[in-house]
Amino acid sequence: MGQTLAFPQDALVFIVDDDQAVRETLSLLLRIEGFSTQSFSEDGAFLTAVRVFSPACVILDLHLPGRSGLDVLKDLSDLKFTAPIIVMSGQSDIATAVAAMKRGALDFLEKPFAASAILERVHEAVAAYRRASAASLYGLSDFPGCHLLTSREREVLGQVAGGASNKEAGRRLGISPRTIEVHRARIMDKLGARNAADLMRIVLAQNGTRTRMRAV
Repeated sequence: MGQTLAFPQDALVFIVDDDQAVRETLSLLLRIEGFSTQSFSEDGAFLTAVRVFSPACVILDLHLPGRSGLDVLKDLSDLKFTAPIIVMSGQSDIATAVAAMKRGALDFLEKPFAASAILERVHEAVAAYRRASAASLYGLSDFPGCHLLTSREREVLGQVAGGASNKEAGRRLGISPRTIEVHRARIMDKLGARNAADLMRIVLAQNGTRTRMRAV
């Protein structure tokens, strides 16, 4: 496995490729762009990690040693994994690309590819995933004051609304429980919520305004 897993404040991208040079290059490019990364040389450690952490995007090589990327895609589907998956291959195989899409991959890139191409795909995939996640969780795209929250605060609120504890939310988002506490306090302050029940009432309110809502 690659570098040690940290607790990122921004989007976490998982890179799965048996070629160390590819892993290191992609990791460097993405970190320059502000992403956090974790790289894996085989599917076992990767599949263990996705059960614990919640990456915002996965870059997956289709030709891994032992098991194919198509097998890994099936495993992710069985796990109800929803983050976008960008697959890559050194072989120009349209049939394999089509099969990958059918198994849940968002996009396909043929190696070698330009740095700008992979960065553009990741940026677009993460942005779309965050918008979709916010919109699907308890009306998080519509409740009064949603525009006051940062993307990370919306992610934390989604976990809280789903009943996750600080520890569970931190594990899923790849940040510490203490950081979750800080985000929760800021969310409640911005939305003018007195307590957790009041916060849920605000989140679930699809109409009307809140006079107690504070500006950033």
